[in-house]
Amino acid sequence: MKWLRTGSALILALFFQCLWLPQATAATNCTATQPSLSFGAVSATGMTDVQGSFSVTCNTFGLSLLAGARVRMCLSIGAGVSGGGNFNPRRMLNPSADPLQFQIYSDPARTQIWGQRGNAIVPNPVLADFDYSVPVLGGSQTRNFTLYGRVPAQAAAAGSFSNDFSGIHTAIEYRYAEQLLGTPPFPASCTSGGTAGASTSFPFIATATVANQCQFDVVTHLSFGSVAGAIDANRDQVSSIGLTCTGRTAWQLGLDDGQNADGDVRRMRLGASGSYVSYELYRDAARTQRWGNTLNSDTVTGTGTGALQTESVYGRVPAQPAVPAGSYSDTITVTLTY
Repeated sequence: MKWLRTGSALILALFFQCLWLPQATAATNCTATQPSLSFGAVSATGMTDVQGSFSVTCNTFGLSLLAGARVRMCLSIGAGVSGGGNFNPRRMLNPSADPLQFQIYSDPARTQIWGQRGNAIVPNPVLADFDYSVPVLGGSQTRNFTLYGRVPAQAAAAGSFSNDFSGIHTAIEYRYAEQLLGTPPFPASCTSGGTAGASTSFPFIATATVANQCQFDVVTHLSFGSVAGAIDANRDQVSSIGLTCTGRTAWQLGLDDGQNADGDVRRMRLGASGSYVSYELYRDAARTQRWGNTLNSDTVTGTGTGALQTESVYGRVPAQPAVPAGSYSDTITVTLTY
């Protein structure tokens, strides 16, 4: 009889132990796909908008009864490896460490900067809640998110730009709550409350390319004035060519020999007559370096800064015999190569 009571107590203890086993919970795991944020070729004078998307999936397995799970999540984006701590605006760099300003927003109107939880400058991460059932074989939910990128108009250098948002520069922080029967309340925040929590990331690289671009801003005419009688002394005058090129864009300015050249001697012509006045154009104020149109030889070279650059054209009419009175002219073609 004593043995039977002992056996009954043992059976009763096992019964209660088995009754409580189903209350053990299963870990919830959330993972993200990798977004892409490629601006492609952007203009230094215009605005470029793109967007990239990714998804986050939360899975819960191992609950042995019909159950529910709720997840509260914060998705943060930092300054990026090349950001130098800058959030507003963010920046990309080219191999020469020139910056290209850009921004990442959480809304299509591009008014809400996608920030980082706890950041003093842009503290607003994207908040998301997951709410799904977890039957015997487990349950999951997937949500999609969009990065809204913008490169504003700016004076940018040419090159390929990037910023790597890896490591600590993206974060998904979440807390989850599980319940065997019914629906549990949401955790208090993405870092407190609920059953447990974890963190992961969604690394990506923001990229953009600024092409080499140049344009003429102003080209002034070169007037040598009037001479009475013979040209018995040099007549020197200066005109200018203004251009703007994206930063680090190598350029060359060439001048052809005009419409009336005799060999490599430039000439102005009196109307449709056979009367000419010879002249020359130079790259230097001393008028020793003839300005021609052969690349890497007799052109003027420079590198763009993103701002207006002005080059002087040094003209000279040398002393020469008297010619018939009248107005002499020539047309020079300016070539900008970059």
